[in-house]
Order: sequence, then structure tokens, then C-alpha cells
Amino acid sequence: MSGPLLTAKLVFVNARAALFDLYGDHLRSRGGRASVAALVRLLAPLEIAAPAVRTAISRMVRQGWLAPLRLPPGPGYAVTPKCVRRLDEAALRIYRAGAIPWSGKWHVVVVEQVRERPKRERLRADLAFLGYAPLSETTWIGPRPSPELSTLLGAEQVRADRFDAALDGDPRDLVARAWDLASIAGAYDRWLSQAAALVGGLADDDPDDQIFAARSLLVHGWRNFLFRDPGLPPELLPPGWPGEKARTYFEQEAARLLPAAAAFVDRNLADQQENP
Repeated sequence: MSGPLLTAKLVFVNARAALFDLYGDHLRSRGGRASVAALVRLLAPLEIAAPAVRTAISRMVRQGWLAPLRLPPGPGYAVTPKCVRRLDEAALRIYRAGAIPWSGKWHVVVVEQVRERPKRERLRADLAFLGYAPLSETTWIGPRPSPELSTLLGAEQVRADRFDAALDGDPRDLVARAWDLASIAGAYDRWLSQAAALVGGLADDDPDDQIFAARSLLVHGWRNFLFRDPGLPPELLPPGWPGEKARTYFEQEAARLLPAAAAFVDRNLADQQENP
């Protein structure tokens, strides 16, 4: 990987996050499976070493995201139904076309008290990923119901009351209380500057492994906004919201770099096709 690309990295990408990105952005549409050898080769341009890849795979198997299988080149791993649901939900939000209409009502989720700290922290992280924000320890709101919510609550065995509600007051005051919009806007501005530096460090004749690495970093940086930006309706956002400018840039550059990145992926998966 060249110097400009190294210095323009949006964030440090650990092996587990890189695997989620790889399965979601490339492997999901190619059967959702890959050999260990292919996974190691595919993450090498991101400077992730083979031992780190194998450790991350083991962790994802324990957490129910991947399942082992046998492929022609040797041991491999496929996405589980749980992982498919998460990847598909993420893809809908990453590549969302335009703003989603808002009904004017909030989706309110009142969960039971969770005493176990690890379970409570998982629940908080997952609800935030789905676009909800806490008004209290047990009450969460989102601009619309998440199709993944029932699956999440069932997996954690947490009871919750759910309903739509219209606010008696200015919804922008509620948004300001629930979400730190200034922090989210600042993160968008920083990401856009770093993304431009990352893409600007590429040359037209760079090899496809380098373009794959750059696009992977671009997607990973953008995917992080799934944990920060709930996708609020435009009418509740401040004027000049930088999220839309950042989205336009991401969609343009991700599409432009996709053919070369896809060629690199296909070349590294060529040896794992099962015999008919």
C-alpha cells in the first residue's frame, strides 16, 4: 500500500470490523462464504495479518455471526441467518437512496430493566445501531420502527412495550435532547475531509488491490455513521446539514471504485467454487 493511502486512513480497522465490512460489501452477494485462505488474502491489503484474521473469525463464530463449512480450497466460513439480517439492514442504510419519509410520529420502546451489565451494554449498543436514542435507561425513541427490533429483543430475551407517539411540542427540542447533532455534524465534516484525502491519494493506474483497500476504508468509515446517525427526517435537521453532502460523495466514489475492487475480490475467490 502506498504512502499517501497509508497516511490518509480514515480510521484504524481491526480484523473483526474488516470481516464484517468484507462480508457485507462483497461476500454477501457472492454466496456469503469464503475460505480462510481467501479471507486472509482479501484482508492483506488492509495490513491485517493472518493470525488476527483467524482470531477474529473464531470470535465471530462464538458470537453467532459465522458458521464453519468446507470449501474446495479447505476450511471456510459462511454468514449465519443472524449475520445476514444484520448485513442486509446495514446495506439498506449505507446505500439508502434519498431521505426516508417521516410520519410525524416517534417510535417509542420501553424495555424492561436489565440487571446483567454485559447484556445491558449489548442492548444499548444494538438499539443505537438501529437508530434509537435513550430518553432514560429504559425508554428509547427512533424516527421510525426498525424491522430488526423484534429479532434483537427476541435474541436478548428482553420484553418491551412498543408504540408510535406524536409529540406535544416542538420535535426539534426532543431531537436536541436525544442526539448530539453538533457532534454528528462535526464527524461528517471530518470524514468528508479524510475521505477526499484518501481517494485523492489514488492514481488512475493503481493496482486493484490498492483500490480495494481504499474503497474498504471508505466504506468502513462511512459504515461507522450507522452507530451515530439515526437517519432523522430532513425537517428536523439544522440548515446545511453536512450528512447529505457526505452521502453524495460516498455514493459517487464507492460506485466509481467498485469495479476494480470487485475484480480483486473475484480473483481471490476463484479457487473456492464448488463443483456442480
